[in-house]
Amino acid sequence: MSMRKITEIRWHGRGGQGAVLASRILAKACFLEGKWTQAFPFFGAERRGAPVTAFSRISDEPIKLRSQIYSPDVLVFLDPLFLSIPKAIEGFKEGGILVVNTERNPEDIEVRGASKVATVAATSIAVDLGLAVAGLPVPNTVMVGAVIKATGLASLNSVKQAIKELIKGPLLQVNEKAVEMGYERTKIHTYS
Repeated sequence: MSMRKITEIRWHGRGGQGAVLASRILAKACFLEGKWTQAFPFFGAERRGAPVTAFSRISDEPIKLRSQIYSPDVLVFLDPLFLSIPKAIEGFKEGGILVVNTERNPEDIEVRGASKVATVAATSIAVDLGLAVAGLPVPNTVMVGAVIKATGLASLNSVKQAIKELIKGPLLQVNEKAVEMGYERTKIHTYS
């Protein structure tokens, strides 16, 4: 009897950073590669800047689980301030992967349980590309690039296809560029 492996990703961001769309893009990319997926948000106060949590589940077999993710394999912070919030790190699985939007090097970030830390200056990339809503940078697609580089869950081509299906209009090409830049500029440190 084989144990089935579900990879659970918990995204922490602030309203307006695109955490919910990022969770959907990753799930869609994995779906396009033949995997079973889920993506769903959890909202508190729905306002710009308020904490937002989104979730992605990826598996090679059907997923029957329908709860929030309490013990993530992968923890994604669209805002580096979540590093200092114990509740955001709560339940992080031993040997998990941490992906952070920060200018810091991954070896400078230690979170108990992390076997791998990946960092990317997603906000800077979003600003450079003009990815903003109401004047605030939206680092979500940059972070999807960082997540796939750190985890190998999906290919860059599948993510670009998912973006084509989920994002319409003039921001399509800039978001494709953002995911590429996120992938290319992500730095990874593995703890032994």
